[in-house]
Amino acid sequence: MAIKTTSWDSAEYLKTDEDIQLYLEACVEEAGDDPSFILRALGIIARAKNMSELARQTGLSREGLYKALSENGNPTFATVTKVAKALGFQITFKSVA
Repeated sequence: MAIKTTSWDSAEYLKTDEDIQLYLEACVEEAGDDPSFILRALGIIARAKNMSELARQTGLSREGLYKALSENGNPTFATVTKVAKALGFQITFKSVA
């Protein structure tokens, strides 16, 4: 008997702000030195929250956001900060020492 599988989409499980916060924290922890991991997480969160609304809030095109937040995207820091702010996040830095 063949095994039936379905696609997994994390965005379908991000229902509340708490879900999203915990998901992003886990992704940041897991990412290590891989910034693309965090960008993909922001893209998943953006899909969960409504990419069209995010485009309106950031002043960027929906297609541009999909491309910037994709696995092969390479957004500017300005784009990342606009997206983070529109999603309700603030980027901060802290000393590791």
